[in-house]
Amino acid sequence: MQLTNRSKQVSNKEMTFMERAYLPAIATGLAITIKHFFAKKVTIEYPEVKRYLGPVFRGRHILKRDEDGRERCTACGLCAVACPAEAIQIVAAEREKGEEKLYREEKYAAVYEVNMLRCIFCGLCEEACPKQAVYLRHDEFVPVFAERDQVIWGKDLLVEDMNNRYTREAWTKEEARTLDLKRASGEVTNVVPRAIP
Repeated sequence: MQLTNRSKQVSNKEMTFMERAYLPAIATGLAITIKHFFAKKVTIEYPEVKRYLGPVFRGRHILKRDEDGRERCTACGLCAVACPAEAIQIVAAEREKGEEKLYREEKYAAVYEVNMLRCIFCGLCEEACPKQAVYLRHDEFVPVFAERDQVIWGKDLLVEDMNNRYTREAWTKEEARTLDLKRASGEVTNVVPRAIP
């Protein structure tokens, strides 16, 4: 009776002298080692040379500003609700008179904190934000932490610097898909990265 159709017949034939000496196998292994010794190295000198991470990489968190330098975040809390690791904490506040140049809406995030030890960089906060305020940069890593007090990032580290704006070729999936189709057809060859509209 046969229990499986994947069984194999094993032969117990005598090994030749060369097979018992293992010399061909050792020579083949040494040849492979020597071939890899002279091949081009795949490692890079990381701090000096940085590898391109690609457009889908999710790195450092950033809270975007609009063209006038006002914060986009309205403290709706959708990013905190969408976060599976519960890494985002938000405290909302009302905008005071005279703060119209700082915040776009009447409500803003007085406290916006991300616990970087809990964050899993899934990008769900980015997708949940209706105001396009939260982004995970595709061109920057999160720096290494040396102390525990460096783990929780507040607005001082998260809000975008207007002198060093975060730019992309496309800001939405639809825009990226259209751009890919235009590149494939040859309509577009070079696209200048821009800040979010």
